[in-house]
Amino acid sequence: MKQRKSNVISSEELCRLVVKGMQEKKAVDIVVMDLREIKNSITDFFVICTGNSDTQVDAIADSVEDEVQKITNSLPWQREGREAKEWILIDYVDVVVHVFKKERREFYGLEQLWGDATVTYVEEEFA
Repeated sequence: MKQRKSNVISSEELCRLVVKGMQEKKAVDIVVMDLREIKNSITDFFVICTGNSDTQVDAIADSVEDEVQKITNSLPWQREGREAKEWILIDYVDVVVHVFKKERREFYGLEQLWGDATVTYVEEEFA
C-alpha cells in the first residue's frame, strides 16, 4: 500500500533529489527506472547506482537520505542492507533506492528483471 508523507513532493522530484545525493558522492552508473506503467508495480521508480567500495556505498546512502530529508523533512519508510554494505535499499514508498557494489548489482540484475520499465541512464544534466 502506497502512503505519502506530509511534505509531499512528486515522485519525479524525489528521484531528482535521490540522484543529486548519489552524484554528491560520485556514484557511478546511475539509472532511473520508471515503473508507473507496469501492472502491479510496487513503486513508481527504482533509482539504482553503484559504489566502488563499502565506504562509498555507505556514503552514497547517507547522502541520499540527507538530500531527501533536507528538502522533504521525511525519513525513509524502510532501510535494509546497512550492515553488509553490498546492497543498501532505501524505500521512500513511491521511490525505491538501490545502492550496490558492482558485483552485487551484476548478480541481481534489477534492470533485466524489470525489462518493461522505461530506463533513463543519468548523465550530469538530470539533477
